[in-house]
Amino acid sequence: MVEFTRRKLMATSAAAALGASVSPQAIAIESTEPPEDDDTPKAPYVKGSLKRFSSTAFGAEVTGPFVFDDGTPMFSLQHPSRDNPAPYNRSGMGYFKGFQFSMDGTNDDFSELSTPQTNEEQGTIRGADGEFTFIAQEEDRINGGSERLGVSQTPDGWDITQEKFSGTQYGDTASNPDCNQFIPTNEDGTEGYLFTNWENSPGNVSRIPLSRGENGEWDADLENAINLANTEQLRELGGTRINCYGDTSPWNTMISAEENYAQPRVSLTATVGDIVEKGTGTNLIGGCQFWNRPNPNGIQEAIDDYYGDESWGVQGYWALTGLEFLAYYLGAERVDQTSLAVDESSDGKNTMTPIGDVYPNPYRYGYFVDYRDPAGETPQPIKYYVMGRASWECPDIQSDKRTVYGCSDGDSKGIYKFVADEEIDGYCDPMNVAGTLYAPKVTNADAAKKNPPADVNLEFEWLELGHAANYEVEKWIAEYDDVTQVDYLETHADTDWEDDLDAALEEADKAVVEDGNRNYITNEEIIEWAKQYESDGPDGVDDDLRKVPFLETRAAAKEIGATIEFNKAEGVDSKDGAKPGDYVYFAISALNDALADTLGDIRLDRVDGGVVYRAELEEDYNVSTLEPVIVGPDASDPADIADDALINVDNVNVMDDGRVLCCEDADKFGRSYSNDCLYVYEPEE
Repeated sequence: MVEFTRRKLMATSAAAALGASVSPQAIAIESTEPPEDDDTPKAPYVKGSLKRFSSTAFGAEVTGPFVFDDGTPMFSLQHPSRDNPAPYNRSGMGYFKGFQFSMDGTNDDFSELSTPQTNEEQGTIRGADGEFTFIAQEEDRINGGSERLGVSQTPDGWDITQEKFSGTQYGDTASNPDCNQFIPTNEDGTEGYLFTNWENSPGNVSRIPLSRGENGEWDADLENAINLANTEQLRELGGTRINCYGDTSPWNTMISAEENYAQPRVSLTATVGDIVEKGTGTNLIGGCQFWNRPNPNGIQEAIDDYYGDESWGVQGYWALTGLEFLAYYLGAERVDQTSLAVDESSDGKNTMTPIGDVYPNPYRYGYFVDYRDPAGETPQPIKYYVMGRASWECPDIQSDKRTVYGCSDGDSKGIYKFVADEEIDGYCDPMNVAGTLYAPKVTNADAAKKNPPADVNLEFEWLELGHAANYEVEKWIAEYDDVTQVDYLETHADTDWEDDLDAALEEADKAVVEDGNRNYITNEEIIEWAKQYESDGPDGVDDDLRKVPFLETRAAAKEIGATIEFNKAEGVDSKDGAKPGDYVYFAISALNDALADTLGDIRLDRVDGGVVYRAELEEDYNVSTLEPVIVGPDASDPADIADDALINVDNVNVMDDGRVLCCEDADKFGRSYSNDCLYVYEPEE
């Protein structure tokens, strides 16, 4: 029987609790307690040197690291505590005025920053050199005053906030800026556009005109800044969701990653085959199967109520928050889905109303989004559906313009590769981009069992999942465009929901647990795809099943035995213009759960502090060996060890000189402070 980690209640920053950027609050998550005797050899460990450059304000993650052409670093202050002194109680993006990295490959250009100890130090952003200066902050007035920075709007121009709409919200409005990519428009890189991700639902990407003066200071033209979510070009694609990290493409555009945490259809290490074999999804089913449920993120509470002591954690259920707001963004009529409480004036009936007019299609979210024509009046968004659907943290597109590596964030997730048939920017129509999607298979599992993670290179091969063109995948997605919350009730319950919503909802929920959600790709289709795959290979499956690995990437990869065991694969990057012989860095925020249990391919010693791996690019831009270069501490390590160690690495940014900016999405562990930090890794020669 598949074993699952138990849920626990935590009150902490969402960065540490969830690996997703929502406001600090008490929420249920999938987690495991580290053993009391947790003591992994060579943890922490650094192959090279690591220096702390910055500490961020309390409650906030360090996200969106970027280095301008002149060496000036910047990052985002994401979901800071509202109790911090101004201006550090509001999210925003800023740079270190008066400091530039020397780009000579060494960390001699700054002295290490001390740990934050006083209340004043913990409530601000500190740097080893320079002064952190905000470029813009949440809800600043932009676009001639018609919009607020980071705030999505309905088609008729209403700001989508809880002050105006009923429903759940993924993170406080505009509190979650993440990725920053500056696209220059002149040769010396002093003018251009700053693109910033906003990790909410509906998601957003802002574009701010930016220029550097002779004094080295950056000036933001907020009057002409825009929220791309509020453009017709993005709304026509269904908008975007939970925009996390990203990258600048080799063709000089911003690539945004949709971290659709709600996409798991099976929880943790389970497979669809487990559900079919068991004949039920109890203890196995994941959050995405309840996507079009009325009040979708209420499913965990409902499961606890239905099954009592036999309840289980539905992976990703919490990321179903914000789906009602996404429906309003698309033009749905406003309804009340704030709770399951019975209104005294409703004659004992539930006031929660299902959305039946416009509802988001789950298969339209969880992709890399390329903003073509970045300097145009309105950039043109392109979703690369053909690169697979996941909770993407980030992409890394190689200089061959064909090979793409991506990390899917969360527990028991994957690292994936896509190889285009031709250079991606060479297609006249980006919808014609075609190529092959791959998932990894670790081949040296025995070595991983015998040695500490610091001594284990993970060797793997790539399993081909399928080949398609972008327009083909979009056609498959469009088959599910008209599915609504009403369909959830009418498909899965015999009870008329208009007569008894409570009874119909419970009946539908239990039917989905037993047989899966029949409104979307079914369990039977995934099993049949895997059967034909094993028999005839990825090119031998029926045409109507070719959609499976592109729309249900994680479930399909699991079904054919790929190594989908990484816990919070949070970062992947290589330096701009990387060639064979250079390195791609992969950041795994926590090395535990599926990576360290007795199931699956990998059985490493547990390192809750996470690991940064690097992989050398081969002649064809393939990578096949992950070498550990930074290993975090054990959860049991005291402050004299944990204070100066990299904990729960998040974004990584490889600078032109080969050094790596490493951001934290950290739990406190044994530290003497609770702030996340930015470290600079200098590789060993």
